[in-house]
Amino acid sequence: MPEITVGQRRWAVAAGANLLDALNAQGLNVPYSCRAGSCHACLVHCLRGEPRDNQPAALDAGKHAEGWRLACQCQVVEDLSVAVFDPATDGLPARVEACDWLSPEVLRLRLQPSKPLRYQAGQHLVLWTESGVARPYSLASLPQEDRFLEFHIDCRHPGAFVDVAKDFRLGDHVRLGELRAGALRYDPDWQDCPLWLLAAGTGLAPLYGILREALRQRHAGEIRLVHLARDARQHYLASELSTLAANHPSVRIERVLPEDFSQALAGLRPSSRRVHALVCGSPASVEAYSKRLFLGGVPRNQVLADVFTGREGGGYQS
Repeated sequence: MPEITVGQRRWAVAAGANLLDALNAQGLNVPYSCRAGSCHACLVHCLRGEPRDNQPAALDAGKHAEGWRLACQCQVVEDLSVAVFDPATDGLPARVEACDWLSPEVLRLRLQPSKPLRYQAGQHLVLWTESGVARPYSLASLPQEDRFLEFHIDCRHPGAFVDVAKDFRLGDHVRLGELRAGALRYDPDWQDCPLWLLAAGTGLAPLYGILREALRQRHAGEIRLVHLARDARQHYLASELSTLAANHPSVRIERVLPEDFSQALAGLRPSSRRVHALVCGSPASVEAYSKRLFLGGVPRNQVLADVFTGREGGGYQS
């Protein structure tokens, strides 16, 4: 049986065991969400030995060559020495600056890191509670405009992180894990192209940051933001989005409910193949948006999507 070594700990596992499960069975608290190689929350560093990687292309070639692996996608087939993230020593301390409800189900969390954090709109961070619970969440803030880090947490269902987050108070502390880039971003080369931002639920969080980044960079093409919500009360950030649309004639905001979703999808008819679309939300909503864009003639390489699994607060998140 192969053995895994983490620091001073060493134990045997069955050949072919999932690396993420093997680590967490020993209480190492490696965070995860999607288990599909998308969120990158379960990143670990293989110092010696080589696991069987079922999705090597999920990481960039340089990071993969350095020994970094997504634990959820790896099987233990030989002895491994692995380094995992230790929030006590590797995490960046941050203080809760604000915690309020954007809707009956969406909690807005604003954090002040102990030192400035360089990031871009659309990226995400793993947040660690003081009790050792970790989950990845997308950033809704914009570094050039906000002095805090903002996250939108879907609290519809109970969960280890959600239950702690709902009781956060001003001055409480969390630790920030590694900053990671998902699929979503704003590219200045899109400046003159139509930009469609298609969200469901708290998939709005990273797209809100990207919308503001596009406006900051004086995006010249039309910007269309569509937000699908479970009911009218869940169309959060309504005032902020309406203000942006009022101040920027090129911005169009559409709020959609489930009973109108089919009609809204039918209305996604691009007048140009130059449309760039960013999609974020649940697997079903992302699939529906993406299928409609494909049928509408938007090239696949012009559709960027991040999927929120719905486990723990709306995302891999998200």
